[in-house]
Amino acid sequence: MRARRQHAAALFSSPDDVEAQFYEALQQGDLAKLMSLWADDDEIVCVHPGGPRVVGPAAISATFEAIFGNAPIPVVPEQVHRLHSVSCAVHHLVERIVVRTDEGEQTAWVLATNVYLKTAQGWRIIAHHASPGPAEPVEAPAAGAARPGSTLH
Repeated sequence: MRARRQHAAALFSSPDDVEAQFYEALQQGDLAKLMSLWADDDEIVCVHPGGPRVVGPAAISATFEAIFGNAPIPVVPEQVHRLHSVSCAVHHLVERIVVRTDEGEQTAWVLATNVYLKTAQGWRIIAHHASPGPAEPVEAPAAGAARPGSTLH
């Protein structure tokens, strides 16, 4: 919990500010910075691609600590769609992750939803849900368009 408190003084004036800092923290592998962006609530939630639901700051911190133990995440947010109200915001986006291997660069696509809440400490993350995306680059479909056979529910 000490790691969260180091960066807790920052007041974020918009969900976009928090999101920019979130992806910067992922890129830098900065656990303290990352955890300072979350709401101070035991019910915050995170789902990593292909992983289970993780609830609460300690559990979320532990998962990111394990991930950062391998390396920072070279993630770039793209195609952000925003839904904002006075005290809550939902961003759905595509995360592009480029990893360099012995075979060259490989790109992974992740579909993510970030939920933000306006708190007394400014805007904070309350949920991050990331799911594996398709193997090919994700292109934004035209408004209202759905790909045949691609909908599960």
